[in-house]
Amino acid sequence: MTSRTITVASYNMRKAIGTDRRRRPDRVLHVLQEIDADVVALQEADRRFGTRASAVPHALIDDHGLYKPVEFGVSHSRLAHAIPFGEAIEDRLGLATRNLGWHGNAILVKHDIEVTGYEALHLPTIEPRGAVIAELNVRGQDLRIVGMHLDLSGVMRRRQVRAILDHIARRHRAMPTVLMGDTNEWRNANGALQEFGRHYRIAPTGPSYHSRKPVAALDRIIVDHRLTIDEAGTHRSAEARKASDHLPVWARLKL
Repeated sequence: MTSRTITVASYNMRKAIGTDRRRRPDRVLHVLQEIDADVVALQEADRRFGTRASAVPHALIDDHGLYKPVEFGVSHSRLAHAIPFGEAIEDRLGLATRNLGWHGNAILVKHDIEVTGYEALHLPTIEPRGAVIAELNVRGQDLRIVGMHLDLSGVMRRRQVRAILDHIARRHRAMPTVLMGDTNEWRNANGALQEFGRHYRIAPTGPSYHSRKPVAALDRIIVDHRLTIDEAGTHRSAEARKASDHLPVWARLKL
């Protein structure tokens, strides 16, 4: 079978608030255009409070034209749901309420990639956390993408990684899998990353945090043994240094 190459990327976009403290969703899309990955996992893609709508409006993504979001069919509970006629009030006031992902995790894919399955996953945690899973057909090749944003607690991070891997093993058929996101893990040799074991490899993307002076590799791309890592790195453009406090990481994989 002819091998295929795909570029994946992960980006903690910090709800589109840059290091200049300005909310600029258009800047996030410009950074993604610079990277030009086939698949992107986003973290902090939705606002944390209020309606928890997408930090990058869906219309802006549509107008930009490079990506389509994977629709997971889930939404966070909102205050409007708890009051009579709340939804009608939201519509009348023109409030943006449509979230992009699940607990801030979202996946964007280019338009030629087919989404064959999707799922939002609850993770064990003290604070609200989740992961998203998308099964894709990339030019005839199956590929599973997991987007995640792990806990600040090392104990919880370990439990979350085990929960994701156990869920995939129980509920999903075998296929090449890529896990991407903000791991909140400062260590390489120890900690939660050990839970991936010998069947997964961490792409050598380099430090991504803080975007002004990156010293920590918090954002990681983790691939299983069925995939080959051709190249990997951190996207360090001038706009990326402004758009979020994290830099995007990317990897070119051979399927």
